[in-house]
Amino acid sequence: MTATVPTTIPTSDVDPFAHEVLEDPLPMHAALREAGPVVHLSRHDVYAMARYAEVHAALTDWQGFQSAAGVGLSNFRYEEPWRPPSLLLEADPPRHDAPRRVLQKVLGPRALRRLHEHWRADAEALVDEVLAAGTEFDAVPVLTEVFPLRVFPDAVGIPDDGRENLLPYGDHAFNAFGPANDLVAKGAPRVAELSGWVAAQCRREVLAPGGFGAEIWAASDRGEITPEQAPLVVRSLLTAGVDTTVHALSAILHAFATHPAQWDRLRAEPSLARVAFDEAVRWESPVQTFFRTATTDVRVGDVVVPEGRKILMFLGAANRDPRRWADPDAFDLSRDPSGHVGFGMGIHQCVGQHVARLEAEALLTALARRVRAIAPAGTPVRHHNNTLRAWESLPVRLTPA
Repeated sequence: MTATVPTTIPTSDVDPFAHEVLEDPLPMHAALREAGPVVHLSRHDVYAMARYAEVHAALTDWQGFQSAAGVGLSNFRYEEPWRPPSLLLEADPPRHDAPRRVLQKVLGPRALRRLHEHWRADAEALVDEVLAAGTEFDAVPVLTEVFPLRVFPDAVGIPDDGRENLLPYGDHAFNAFGPANDLVAKGAPRVAELSGWVAAQCRREVLAPGGFGAEIWAASDRGEITPEQAPLVVRSLLTAGVDTTVHALSAILHAFATHPAQWDRLRAEPSLARVAFDEAVRWESPVQTFFRTATTDVRVGDVVVPEGRKILMFLGAANRDPRRWADPDAFDLSRDPSGHVGFGMGIHQCVGQHVARLEAEALLTALARRVRAIAPAGTPVRHHNNTLRAWESLPVRLTPA
């Protein structure tokens, strides 16, 4: 759907999904922030916001900027989604309300208290295993992928067999929020296989008693959600609960490897682990972008975004906007990173963010006890994804304490 763009709106022909931009989006972010509060991206005929104030406002205005038309480039008003839309991410009130209430309860403080000691013990065991094997390694396959794939699917209650499928499935799901480029084509051959496997894990009879998945099905028995909704809510956990945490943990290790003074500070004050996690999410923004759709003609500053048009929100750019953050390109544990939009904001803010924080706290605490220094041990390699900012390889050298 193409409409006339008023000439007063700054226009850019940059492709946010081009490989050279995915490799280093920071120059594009700066250019879009400076261009204005809203910029028209001509290559994809969408409106874009890269400043913190406008991104935050759009995220919290679900009435004006809806999620139900899809949080990717595809507009569900006119296009059929490749999978049933998420009841959390791609729905608005009232359809969004009951599933979110259920997940907030399932992932609430009681559940996190139950997992806390178990995950800390798992993290300590993993760090001991890694250090016993050597002090120089690629942190992505050895640490940042292994830990979430070990503890989170356990908490959901899915079997061990096949859980490695969660990473390529999640990678494709986040790629599919962008255009139909080579990254989407790369994952297409396995879509049916991976989607079928994930759907099978969401069935009541597959999920272990006492896990998040079983509790979601129990909520359907109580009438809080329907039996048809239950597997879709479980699927939302499996789709968004692994890749994002993997990439956030990679961001933290990259940050500490390149900022040794900050690692010294964390070791001296381990209670900063959660601050470190949020500062890394702000600094690196593992989830870089999400789309919304204007429900009516919406005025943003001097610009009117026409009804039905897609808006691309650059979360990563907002999280480094100097209008909001002092010295935004610095990774700094003395900063208060609360208010970052790395988990979204408003009613669609990531419902599992506290689970991710707990995973990060467990792993960072275990590392801080056993590792005096983290340093780069080679050139890291980016993993390109249309939505996520990630590392394919992160060679590090650890100095045991």
